[in-house]
Amino acid sequence: MKALRALFDDVLRAFGVLTRLPLPRREAHMAMQPRSVWAYPLVGAAVGALSALIWFAAQFAGLGTPLAAGLAIAAQVLITGALHEDGLADFADGFGGGRDKETTLAIMRDSRIGAYGVIALILILGLRWGGAAGLALDNVLAGLIGAALLGRLAIVALVVFLAPARGDGFGRIIAHPPRHAALAALLLGLALVGAHMPLITTALAFVAAAAAAGYVAIIARRRIGGYTGDVLGAGEQLAETAALLVFVAAA
Repeated sequence: MKALRALFDDVLRAFGVLTRLPLPRREAHMAMQPRSVWAYPLVGAAVGALSALIWFAAQFAGLGTPLAAGLAIAAQVLITGALHEDGLADFADGFGGGRDKETTLAIMRDSRIGAYGVIALILILGLRWGGAAGLALDNVLAGLIGAALLGRLAIVALVVFLAPARGDGFGRIIAHPPRHAALAALLLGLALVGAHMPLITTALAFVAAAAAAGYVAIIARRRIGGYTGDVLGAGEQLAETAALLVFVAAA
């Protein structure tokens, strides 16, 4: 019973960190946050499922596919409080305008958004909107769930393979997750996506998401020596978008 309660608390911590959903909050010592990463794919699946519900509701209301897709993406942004989009914008500004570690980190910490950040947001939201609009009707639910799930799994991969670039912020909170938690996240992600998508599509989506996250990891390691919360947000957005495009192409 205690073990089940601990798992449930992990799920609530994961939702508390990655979403704005009005769920019970679980306050814990910072050392307990990294173990909750196993539940990040569940958060992604929930975000994707809720956005798919909005997609179908909009279609039922007669709004058409383009508006349904736009509302589905808007729902994802609202559910997460634009957490990952904000990270992508800061990442683009920092790595686009910074010349070394110090200036890159300083720009990413600045709350103002620059040209690189605006362009990155326009491109990523446009691609996600196009992806949601391009999904076949019988693939909308699985596609939105799978893409959102793989985006959150990318966060887990980045914190496993990179070290925190600074000693504070969101990135530090979930640093150094236990190996069993990271492995559980991977297996859970494989099971959830593979249960609704053909094997080849699942494999291609994982490869695309891994390539996107790997690109972020490489340039983050070179420039700042690790990751920050903004790096995680960028990795999530690029991995989610890459997977979504695979699901559209495979339809």
